[in-house]
Amino acid sequence: MTAQIEIRDAVPSEHAAIESLYDEAFPDEDLRPLLQDLHRAQSRIASLVCLVAGRLVAHVVLTMCGIDGHSDKVTLLGPLGVAPNFQRQGIGSAMVHAGLDRARDSAATHVLVLGDPGYYRRFGFRADGNISPPYDLPVDWREAWQSIGLRGDTAPARGKLAVPEPWRRRCLWLPQDG
Repeated sequence: MTAQIEIRDAVPSEHAAIESLYDEAFPDEDLRPLLQDLHRAQSRIASLVCLVAGRLVAHVVLTMCGIDGHSDKVTLLGPLGVAPNFQRQGIGSAMVHAGLDRARDSAATHVLVLGDPGYYRRFGFRADGNISPPYDLPVDWREAWQSIGLRGDTAPARGKLAVPEPWRRRCLWLPQDG
């Protein structure tokens, strides 16, 4: 891991730098609209940044969600971005761990993610069949829908993930053309 990292809550003056970070990390995706919407919905999110020598090099969002028809609170992890020059140095892992710690401090029982199973499995995430995403995923993405319990081995309630407005765009849950 890169020495002297600081992980903390993002501040509004960093929003432009966060958006630029995702442009670098994901040049084929336009995550700016989602990030802008999430930052406007700040009461429902935790936005964490990682700085190395004062430079913003990583970011992750945790969104508080529910499960339709249940009182359980769960957290959606993502997006997660690391500047290309800082990838494969443990910073992404540090961000996931910081996000899980933040989620443990909330009322959430589980954290869900739509991401690479090979990556997230290292943190204890497993394919989730109890909570369905807001939109049907392509068959080849089903293993990418994963969760981790925060309160022991308790299974989450069964149902559909109830997400706030920024996550209600179908395009966020489907492969992008191009």
